[in-house]
Amino acid sequence: MLLFDKIRTEIVNALHREYGKTIDPDLLVVSPTRKEFQGDMTVIIFPVVKELRKSPVELGNFIGKHLSSRMPEVEAYNLIQGFLNLTLTRSFWFGFLQKMLEDPQYGNRARNGEKVMIEFSSPNTNKPLHLGHIRNILLGWSCAKIFAANGYEVVKVQVINDRGIAICKSMLAWKLQGEGKTPDITGTKGDHLVGEYYVLFEKLFAEEYRNWQETPEAVELYHSREDQSIDRSEFFKEFKNHYFNQYSALGRAAKEMLLKWEEGDEDTLNLWNMMNEWVYDGFEETYRKLGVNFDRLYYESNTWKLGKDEVLLGLKDNKFYEKEDGSVWVDLSHLDMDEKLLLRSDGTSLYITQDIGTAMMRYRDYKIDRMIYVVADEQNYHFKVLFEILNLLDEPYSDGLYHLAYGMVDLPSGKMKSREGTVVDADDLVADVIGEATKLAQEKGDISSLPPLEQQEICRMVGMAALKFFILKVNPQKRMIFDPSASVDLQGQTGPYIQNAFVRIQSIGRKATIADQTVFDQYEDIQESERILLNQVFIYPEIVRKAAAEYDPSHIAGYCYDLAKSYHRFYHDLSILSAEDEAAKAFRLSLNKAVAKVLEHGMDLLGIEMPERM
Repeated sequence: MLLFDKIRTEIVNALHREYGKTIDPDLLVVSPTRKEFQGDMTVIIFPVVKELRKSPVELGNFIGKHLSSRMPEVEAYNLIQGFLNLTLTRSFWFGFLQKMLEDPQYGNRARNGEKVMIEFSSPNTNKPLHLGHIRNILLGWSCAKIFAANGYEVVKVQVINDRGIAICKSMLAWKLQGEGKTPDITGTKGDHLVGEYYVLFEKLFAEEYRNWQETPEAVELYHSREDQSIDRSEFFKEFKNHYFNQYSALGRAAKEMLLKWEEGDEDTLNLWNMMNEWVYDGFEETYRKLGVNFDRLYYESNTWKLGKDEVLLGLKDNKFYEKEDGSVWVDLSHLDMDEKLLLRSDGTSLYITQDIGTAMMRYRDYKIDRMIYVVADEQNYHFKVLFEILNLLDEPYSDGLYHLAYGMVDLPSGKMKSREGTVVDADDLVADVIGEATKLAQEKGDISSLPPLEQQEICRMVGMAALKFFILKVNPQKRMIFDPSASVDLQGQTGPYIQNAFVRIQSIGRKATIADQTVFDQYEDIQESERILLNQVFIYPEIVRKAAAEYDPSHIAGYCYDLAKSYHRFYHDLSILSAEDEAAKAFRLSLNKAVAKVLEHGMDLLGIEMPERM
């Protein structure tokens, strides 16, 4: 049992015996004592004061005396209002440090028998991966590692959006103006080439729409508008989607292509297969650069039919209803949501239809307990509806569904727009951060004596740490701005700053002569900077638990930064290799190893590698 849990249990039992009331252990917040106060662990007792209607002084002293007498780990306590600060014994800290260094699984919990599936990335095959995808991918990968560390069996999946009107737009543009170009002929990465035709379609459509706006038909529509206060530019901006569906020749051709695909037209399927294979090859190359992989790939082209069949079954069971035009809907107005279209009047599927089929297929494949969708917060309503539909269909896993929503990523220059081709390509971004790391390494010159390939590998690790940490240090729910140059700052809250602490420890280890580890517990005078490090290393498993409970890797990132910062202060305050005696040297070298061990584990949970040199 972790000391946090042990303290909570002791308090709950003592309060029950003394006051005859059972307190929820979750009301008791136990955390490291702030450095301006004396102590190691602080119990916040305000919630208990409110529950028992006792004064903070009475309760605090009762709990403090009880813990001091019943727990050998607690040496003393002090009370400041509703904060009970506990000082732990020197023998406790030495015992903890020794056990922690001997435990190869420190930071991990035992298997809990639960299986969780995490869906992330899930790109469309009409464009390459971009900065927004990178945040999705890094969040999903990190959450997978964090849940595994917390004892879950994790299945990493992505559903590839390989069908639908957006894909048909790219296919149609290539068919109209591709002139037989392929990745091999053009020397272009496959997903980039297909993305160029998606942007081309939007340009052709924009030109067609501008020209149509000058036709008598468009002029008549504008003058017959219901709201006369809307000016011409605003009217045609709002009318754009309606134009695509009702008037556009390009829109009609794209929709006809989608219908042909669903009907199994051979030429359409051949073109679709060819262009999708280009994209898959490109995606895989990007995933390798990011250091991620998947246990299973799902394709919407394989799940849309199951979703459509399930919707029709739901219609038969009166869970859904059909309108006069033949479209199928679900009414969720009783849940403060509106009606939702599930099948179009022409029988074609929507994303919601496909997601129903995908969820059902995945449960049949893995019998998972929980399913986490890592998708941008723009889709909040979509997943709220999806989860309610799956619950309406009595799916056994519907209570274990969670949407890990995250904010969009902007650049210092502003918002990205896929249709206009102004997104930041993932491959270009990876190259940029590695380039920044290489430039910094050349300026510092610390690794110039190493072989060129080793220098390149170090720069890759530092660049990727910069990218990953900069994104993962932000709470997923927050929108963020990514600045490649700021991400590699060795003095800021960055991945390279944390790597530098680890490298510093490795350097000390290489220089250290063998210390007599049997005397490290004879070290008498633990300094403040040492006690802070001990405390931070001690709370690490609790941080890992919290990160999973809140689906938030930023807890790990913030912890690693704080630990690295404390280590740099410890390094500057105290001598390690020239310590005042052998006991101090042995203790500090052990502390060094403990910090390195936790930093390496924590950064691994973020998908970040730790170099031996920088």
